[in-house]
Amino acid sequence: MRPTLRDFIDELDAAGELLRVREPVSPVLEIAARADAESKRPAPNPPSAAARRNDPAWWDLGGRALLFENVEGSGLPVLINALGSYRRMEMALGCARFVTPGGPDGFEAIAARIAELIKPEPPRSAREVVGALRRFAPLVRIPPRAVRRGVCQEVVTTGDAVDLTRLPILKCWPRDGDPAAVGFPAGVNAAVAGADLIDDPTSAGRYITFAHVHTIHADDAGVARPASHNVGMYRVQLIGRRRLAMHWHMHHDGARHWRSWATRGEPMPVAIALGGESALPFGAIAPLPPGISELLFTGFLIGRGVPMVRARTVPLRVPANAEIVIEGYVRHDAGPPGWDPRDETAGPLGPGAFFEGPFGDHTGFYSLPDRYPVVEVTAVTSRRGPVYPATVVGLAPQEDYFMGKAVERLFLPLFRTIAPDVEDYDLPLFGCFHNCAVLAIKKVYPMQARRAMHSVWGAGQMAWTKCVIVVDDDVDAHDARAVMRAVAQRCDPATDVELVRGPLDILDHAAPALGAGTKIGLDATRPGPGERRSAAAPGEPVDLDALRAMPGVRDAAALEDSGLWVALSLDENEPALAERLARQIGAMRTPPRCAILLGADVDVRRPDEALFHWLANCDPGRDRREHAGGMLFDARPKAPGVAPSGEPVRDWPPLIEGAPIGRARATA
Repeated sequence: MRPTLRDFIDELDAAGELLRVREPVSPVLEIAARADAESKRPAPNPPSAAARRNDPAWWDLGGRALLFENVEGSGLPVLINALGSYRRMEMALGCARFVTPGGPDGFEAIAARIAELIKPEPPRSAREVVGALRRFAPLVRIPPRAVRRGVCQEVVTTGDAVDLTRLPILKCWPRDGDPAAVGFPAGVNAAVAGADLIDDPTSAGRYITFAHVHTIHADDAGVARPASHNVGMYRVQLIGRRRLAMHWHMHHDGARHWRSWATRGEPMPVAIALGGESALPFGAIAPLPPGISELLFTGFLIGRGVPMVRARTVPLRVPANAEIVIEGYVRHDAGPPGWDPRDETAGPLGPGAFFEGPFGDHTGFYSLPDRYPVVEVTAVTSRRGPVYPATVVGLAPQEDYFMGKAVERLFLPLFRTIAPDVEDYDLPLFGCFHNCAVLAIKKVYPMQARRAMHSVWGAGQMAWTKCVIVVDDDVDAHDARAVMRAVAQRCDPATDVELVRGPLDILDHAAPALGAGTKIGLDATRPGPGERRSAAAPGEPVDLDALRAMPGVRDAAALEDSGLWVALSLDENEPALAERLARQIGAMRTPPRCAILLGADVDVRRPDEALFHWLANCDPGRDRREHAGGMLFDARPKAPGVAPSGEPVRDWPPLIEGAPIGRARATA
């Protein structure tokens, strides 16, 4: 395990995991496009046996890490896709350090250690006492430690000398940072003080994407070791030479801290750090229980405390080994999200705010612009000759896919403390993490699958999960084909579907309200004693040719072997077509248990692509219809307004340009 980003680059190079790109490249679209294509190619080296077992369809992807050494407009190299494969994630987290003789490998080695710590067995002998001391003694070394100096401050630039355009900040997708490109009026941000780059074609739409953002709660102002010190990963838009726009979701700790400072009427100190210990980016996204510090967790992964040095212009400590640190203050006087310049009653944008976005997001769609606070930068510090780390998010798999799968595996022991029915779980690629979770349970009592669903919907960040599928433990939760086969055979739409209203991911564009809508649970377990018996699955497959012959249907394909779940691509988006098809499908001799209506551009013969669009473009309450013997979902793109159900449809974002979800169609 190497201590700094520079050491990690050397380790990747020695392992054949790094490609150095020496020809000139542009930070505007070109670097991101090359990283997007690389992420969908085979990785150079196989990962652990655990990774291959837990992700049988995608474990071999990720390509290589890319180090661009000649970036136009900047003297700094850009590292991207550094954590974009199972092997590189395992290297970054130091998985080998946790492997014990005869024990699991990869992420599961760390998960086993976490399980040991949260459920320690009481020692029964002097030898076991000694063994326990040896296991727990290293924890004394993992809290962050204060240091006087750090390489992150070898070069210090403050005040008017700061020029953020010297950093190779990336523009990843064509519509990034351009509200007019997604239907909003141009010039919304014209009056924002210091936003002097928004109309510059070489600087507009550029985002810091791979920083760990350090904040504290206002109640800890002046405290030497603030217990609230939080590390999160949020996108940050470049809007001026000394101005940024900070995007965070309402439930993020950074946003909660900002609200505490806003209540006091004071700007919030912030440090936006890039690089440092290779596990720090993962620590920043880890869904930790309340009271557990991201820095403490990073220290656990690397086996020692993260060294922290005082920032130069804000009252915070920052990672001493970081490559670059941007210091500043977040304006406290910005209004909340939910502002629309097209609404005559919305009032002005207001001081301290910026209409941030759009941004090509991990959902595979552009997240639409909204009001977020401005960061006024007071200093940029760095080591000499720093490397600028970046990532690109979009249609999976990308770098964040492998980070998310590490979260899935490492936090299974903690998840099981609040969902004890769950034997294993999977966050499938087509669900983009917040849209789907597959749970495997050992069923012993009636309605146990329903309990497991609601455990997820009450479990921290998993509470935003739109679709929960529950299978018996004899079904491999990591095998999407096996899971969909179980859903088709065992989930009767009349008895085995759970619909609940609740909070959803704020990036879910299909939700009728911002961050709120309907979730769906599919019980694909065998019915047990005391449960209503589901109807037997039809014995013959659905006639796909009959579906293809229906007016308006472009193509139809089965999503699993039995043909009881089907996807249809349609030529048009007229809402009435869904009602007509529901009647026609219900009249078939063998109707499908579930029919999913998709847009004309979706390749329904690729199940992962079809399932991705189903979950992304559908609210299960508003867009579900029943037909004789089954259900139908209208998951086509929609126009804003009111749906036939009477529920609202919000602004619909465009799909991100680039490679489709899943494996590259041709590899090289």
